[in-house]
Amino acid sequence: MLLNTINITTEPVSLAIAEQAAHLRVTAPIRLSKSYFLLNSMNNKFALADSVCEDDNRHGLFQIREIIQLMSLNLAALLPSVIDIAQQAGAIIMRHYAAPITALAKSNRIDLVTAADKEAEIYIVAALKALCPTHHIVGEEGGGQGVALADAEYLWFVDPVDGTTNFASKLPQFCTSIALTDKTRQPLLAVIYDPVKRELFTAIKGGGTWMNGRPVRVTETTELLDSVMASGFPTDRVTNPDNNLREWAAIVPLLRGERRLGSAALDLAYVAAGRLDGFWEAGLNPWDVAAGVLLVEEAGGCVTDYEGQPMPQRQDKSRYVATNGKIHAAFLEALAAVRGSK
Repeated sequence: MLLNTINITTEPVSLAIAEQAAHLRVTAPIRLSKSYFLLNSMNNKFALADSVCEDDNRHGLFQIREIIQLMSLNLAALLPSVIDIAQQAGAIIMRHYAAPITALAKSNRIDLVTAADKEAEIYIVAALKALCPTHHIVGEEGGGQGVALADAEYLWFVDPVDGTTNFASKLPQFCTSIALTDKTRQPLLAVIYDPVKRELFTAIKGGGTWMNGRPVRVTETTELLDSVMASGFPTDRVTNPDNNLREWAAIVPLLRGERRLGSAALDLAYVAAGRLDGFWEAGLNPWDVAAGVLLVEEAGGCVTDYEGQPMPQRQDKSRYVATNGKIHAAFLEALAAVRGSK
C-alpha cells in the first residue's frame, strides 16, 4: 500500500548514500528484475530504485525513483494479541480488587491511583513494546514510552483502570482500555475489557464493533425524550468552572434517563452496544476515550466535540459527545443552548 513519496535522487549513488537519501537503514537490496531493486529497510520504509547497467562499469549504484512506506500492520492479526494483553491485565486488576485497596491522590484528592493501575500498566506497556517495538505508547500513569513520538507511525493509548474511583470503592464498574491510532490519533484498533462482568468490546477500523464475539450496533432512538444518556465530571470540578454541573442539571428534563456510571470508556462501549443512546463529558484525555471512539463509530454512531467537530481526540484535553447519530444534532443544539446561557 503506497502511503507517500518521500524523496528522489537525481544521480546514481552508492548504497550507503542511497540509505541516507532515503532516510532508511537497508538490510539487503531485493532484485525485482534485471535492473530494478527494492531497497528493503528495517523501519517499514522502502526505496524503489534502478541499478545502473553492469556494462557501464557502475554496477552496484542505485538511482532512487521514489520512497514509499508500506502499511504492513495487519489489524485483524494483531487484535487477538491485544485482547490477550487486556485480559491478562484484567487478571492483575481482579487480584487487587479481591484484596484491601489503598488509593493515593494524584493531581488532587478526587484524582486517584492505585497499585492495580500501576502494575497493570507496566504489564500492558511491556507487552505492547514486545508486540510492536516500533510504536509509541502513551499510558495514563507512565506517560510516553517506547519509540520516540516523532519516530513512530503508530500510537497506543492505554488506560489500565478506567474508573479508578469505582475500583477503589469496590464498585464493580471499571475496565481496561487499549487503543491503537495513527499519527493523527485516528483510532485503528480498540479493546475495552470489563474484568468483573467479563465483557470484551473490540473493533478494528472498517470491521464493525463486537462484544464477546458478537456484532453490536447503536440504538435506533430518534428523540431526546426517549433517550438514556451518560455523562461525567472532571476531577478538578471543585475549581474548574467547566465542570458539567450546569449542563447536567439543564439536560435532565430533556431525556428519559441520565446516568453517571464512572467510567468514560465503558460509557462509550455501552453507546456502541446499544445500552445507552449517548454520552457527553468534558476534560477527557485520549487514553480515556480513544478505544471507545472507534467502538462507537464502527457500531454506526457519531463522535464529535461540543461544537460538532470530528476527532476531538486530537486535543490532549477535549469535550466529547457520542451518540447513535440520530439524536446527535438535537443534543448538540440542547448543549449549545445551555452553554450559551452561561
